[in-house]
Amino acid sequence: MAKFVSAEEAVGSINSGDRVFIHGVAAAPRLLIEAMVARSAELKAVELVHLHTEGRAPYSLPEHESSFHVNAFFVGGNVREAVNEGRGDYIPVFLSEIPALFRRGVLPLDVALINVSPPDKHGFCSLGVSVDIARAAADTAKIVIAQINPHVPRTIGDALVHISDIHFAVEVDEPLPEVPPPAPTAVDEAIGRSIAELIDDGATLQMGIGAIPNAVLASLTNHKDLGIHTEMFSDGLIELVESGVVNGRKKAKHPGKIVSGFVMGTKRLYDFVDDNPQVLMLDIGYVNDTSVIRRNPKVTAINSAIEVDLTGQVCADSIGRRQYSGVGGQMDFIRGASLSEGGKPIIALPSSTSRGESKIVPFLKEGAGVVTTRAHVHYIVTEYGVADLYGKNLRQRARELIRIAHPDHREELDRQARERFHRF
Repeated sequence: MAKFVSAEEAVGSINSGDRVFIHGVAAAPRLLIEAMVARSAELKAVELVHLHTEGRAPYSLPEHESSFHVNAFFVGGNVREAVNEGRGDYIPVFLSEIPALFRRGVLPLDVALINVSPPDKHGFCSLGVSVDIARAAADTAKIVIAQINPHVPRTIGDALVHISDIHFAVEVDEPLPEVPPPAPTAVDEAIGRSIAELIDDGATLQMGIGAIPNAVLASLTNHKDLGIHTEMFSDGLIELVESGVVNGRKKAKHPGKIVSGFVMGTKRLYDFVDDNPQVLMLDIGYVNDTSVIRRNPKVTAINSAIEVDLTGQVCADSIGRRQYSGVGGQMDFIRGASLSEGGKPIIALPSSTSRGESKIVPFLKEGAGVVTTRAHVHYIVTEYGVADLYGKNLRQRARELIRIAHPDHREELDRQARERFHRF
């Protein structure tokens, strides 16, 4: 049975040299993080592993460099500087494979810091908004330290953790961080409309967070019998569920259910998933398993990119040598969608950056990471239309991509293509 203690007492079980998991996204356990960092003077070389976390990451600051080392599976804004300045590291890995790193002992965990709901009458707490890799962390860590927080929604699926499996519990009464949906721009709306035209009735959707996914969802009000199997979702999905557009009737896996690994949004979203039997929060090793994804019909995967070269190579996690985010689940779903009967893997991006630079480029920047290879790419969408690259050779791909590039950059891209492919 968990021992209820103060945050300071709980993190006293962390030792120098330990590998510590931090619960991700909106479930980041702020009080435990701050209590751990308060021990920086006595701790050395503590390795911290996590996905993106909302809120501050004080352990990544220069003054704590000798005490804590970030080893991130996904680089969020709060640790980006540490990683790019060499005070932290990034592990490039498919999201679907991270639980296995814990379970197979490749990265064994000494301590897991998690944020859970209060126990029910049977003693079960819930991992709430972030099951993803937290399920495996809670199962395998030698010591599990939990914030018991009434603001964490009770989600079902793989989310349940019995109070007896928690070593130290700290009572907290703190709302989860909220991420309001961004207002879509005219560019986002144009991309959303083009993607919506690619989505068939009865499709199973995967989408991320941000203005473009929300713009897609806003354009689906006249669709029918859509399903959801996605690594994450946010507020934009709620209205489609309430209107009956999303009902999951055509899904082969978990029909009628919304399957996800984590959620991030506003209190409205957290209230929506709370004790909702329609929503299954599952281990990301399962959610993002290509063999599971492909069994649903017409899987339509919508993912983003930082830049795409003229052959179709997709960089989605770095800006040149600078690490920006992570591999995440893009390849899991791009491949899963392409193997699904009638599936459509989609990469969506504005044609240019806020500074007017083209996002469709002759060559990726030096040091850029290829997240989705040109052999995996099917559809690329900008505000200027849809490029279907499937089955096309390099010259044909270049023509397709130039057609949907920003008009200001098409002449230069055409020149570069002619230089590269000769008889263009």
